[in-house]
Amino acid sequence: MDDTTIICSKEDETRRMLERFDVLMAWCMMKFKPKKSRSLSLRKGKIDATRIFTVANQQLPTVSQEPVKSLGRWYDSSMKDTKRGLETVERATEGLLAINRCGLQGKLKVWCLLMLIPKLLWPFCNHS
Repeated sequence: MDDTTIICSKEDETRRMLERFDVLMAWCMMKFKPKKSRSLSLRKGKIDATRIFTVANQQLPTVSQEPVKSLGRWYDSSMKDTKRGLETVERATEGLLAINRCGLQGKLKVWCLLMLIPKLLWPFCNHS
């Protein structure tokens, strides 16, 4: 078991699910690492930092406290995607400058560009 996502519509359901998850992990003789996990509670479309969830008698950090990276994308308390475009422009600029600085001929630079394009498109394909 690597990554697990628990989505519940009510707080008590979430707490019950986490308790069952903790029992299941104990039954499997596995350890749960709350420090590597994150919780996110939304109320009326906004982040509610007052809800604190625990597993194995340890508090789960919220996304507001510690952002988390999943499939190459950072999740933080802003809940906005506006930084994505700026990151892509920055990554494209760095890649194009690196290709331009290398001492390769034109045909080989095009080949390098073909390697750069999938790296730039990955975040958009993954999170559309």
